[in-house]
Amino acid sequence: MTWTILVSAGLLEIGFALSMKWSVGFTRLTPSLFAAAAGLSSVLLLSLALRTLPVGTGYAVWTGIGAAGTAIFGMVLLGDSASLARVLCIVFIVGGVIGLKLVSAN
Repeated sequence: MTWTILVSAGLLEIGFALSMKWSVGFTRLTPSLFAAAAGLSSVLLLSLALRTLPVGTGYAVWTGIGAAGTAIFGMVLLGDSASLARVLCIVFIVGGVIGLKLVSAN
């Protein structure tokens, strides 16, 4: 259950980052409200997951999901560069997240 909460927090982190982009500096109401809700919800779920997970593992997985997911959505939805180097770096991030899950006692 803890890992499900942590993954949900990471997915909300992706929504937070994308909605910040779409809010255009918090000048658009709906994306701004979604950014605030997603950011707060993400941090709340992270704090719940950290009750049982080591802080280093939980935080690294949370930021890894957010960073890799946001980069992927940026490439797919926003036309960000999808160079081989960027994709390879995302693969390394995802590999690190999976590795932390595999070596975690919880």
